Amino acid sequence: MKTFWRWLIGIVALIGLALALKAGLVAFAGYVILGVLLLSRFLAKSWITNLEAEREVPEGEREIGDTVSVEVKLTNTGKVPIGWLLFEDMLPEFAFKARPARISIKGGRIKVLFIPAGKTKTVKYKMTFNARGYYQIGPSFAETGDVFGLHRRHRILTEPKFVLVLPKIVPLAKYQFASERPIGEIRLANRLFEDPTRTAGVRPYQVGDPLQRVHWRATARTGQLHCRVFEPTSLAGATILVDFFDKGYDKNREPYRSDLAVTTACSLAYAVSLLNQQVGFASNGRDAAERIKEEASEKLDEPEQGFTNREEARENFEALDQNDRLRPVVVPTRRGFDQFQQIRESLARLELTDGMTFPRLIVEVAPRLPKDATVIAVLPAVPVDSAIALGQLRRQGFAISAVLISIADNDKPVAAGRLMAEGIRDVRFIQTEQELINLGEKTQAGPSTYDFAVTLA
Repeated sequence: MKTFWRWLIGIVALIGLALALKAGLVAFAGYVILGVLLLSRFLAKSWITNLEAEREVPEGEREIGDTVSVEVKLTNTGKVPIGWLLFEDMLPEFAFKARPARISIKGGRIKVLFIPAGKTKTVKYKMTFNARGYYQIGPSFAETGDVFGLHRRHRILTEPKFVLVLPKIVPLAKYQFASERPIGEIRLANRLFEDPTRTAGVRPYQVGDPLQRVHWRATARTGQLHCRVFEPTSLAGATILVDFFDKGYDKNREPYRSDLAVTTACSLAYAVSLLNQQVGFASNGRDAAERIKEEASEKLDEPEQGFTNREEARENFEALDQNDRLRPVVVPTRRGFDQFQQIRESLARLELTDGMTFPRLIVEVAPRLPKDATVIAVLPAVPVDSAIALGQLRRQGFAISAVLISIADNDKPVAAGRLMAEGIRDVRFIQTEQELINLGEKTQAGPSTYDFAVTLA
């Protein structure tokens, strides 16, 4: 805008000087330049204001490896053809900066187009999701101007869409995170079920016993119906605490370690849900959906702005800045068919943050944790304050297990020692997704050559 007025003042001054000096050719040249300036301004404004866009993205949750097709229809509603248009459908830069990339693109989402009057052009491309996350697609950005390059106009055309990609589930071969408290130590909030894999004996048949309880060998031997009696299970569900404090995750090993922590937590929640036990989740990370809703909505509510380039528009609308988070992400521990899905969706949107430490997380959620559920802490590291916080939970009557994610071999003894000093003896180590299959198997202490999955006894 300032440049336009400078040109206009300069041309008017030139014409005035030419008329004063009676220089007809100079005045004529001034008129021509003035006409070109005004025409250029009219074309640039007409092209950008007569442009409409509509994006089509399949809705619903996605799995890792899924591909979606994105279409953006650009329509010129004016009576003047748009001579040129630089179009970009913006995507989050972090998804491309990661190695390997979290999103793969096939097709052109950045194009230069000519759109005749009243016609529509379609931009198509495909996205393949290589990792879990909450991805923002858009907004669409358009840049155009006159044929002489005197004026440039920039505009945000569409609001963004969002796609939730769920984390991977690795089925555990076994689940042995059972609470080992003595009977009667605490009053259980939920009645414990019998374990059908552990037979305690037989008894005479009683009216109402299901047929699957009948012990056919004892029945044939005695001539009377007998039923099995099972030992009560010591499993009372689990509350999974995930430490997503960013200082615990080495940037050189990201996003591998954080994704491994999420996959571990998701696999544990899935195993507990299959046993029809209560399950819950809490983390000191931040919810990407909440963060984008707070930041992007404020910026999208602002009137259209005169951006000078695409980088300025990206900074204003991408909404990827770090912000402090003081509230944990929590899915309360309870039974229910939708519990696991809620936990999985929360894990999909989880992001690293520096807003809350792990000890602070424990202080926030401890009053809401049921004591009859095992607390499983998924940790990238074990600083002294985190070990002390878990030790305090144990002294309050909670059964504690710890799963340490991709910790260097030299740090494993120190981490396990800090937890053992607080009375936490169930410590397991995970280095790769392949080791998750055997995560639920409780083994005695003793490192192997590759996988250091142990339980300290």
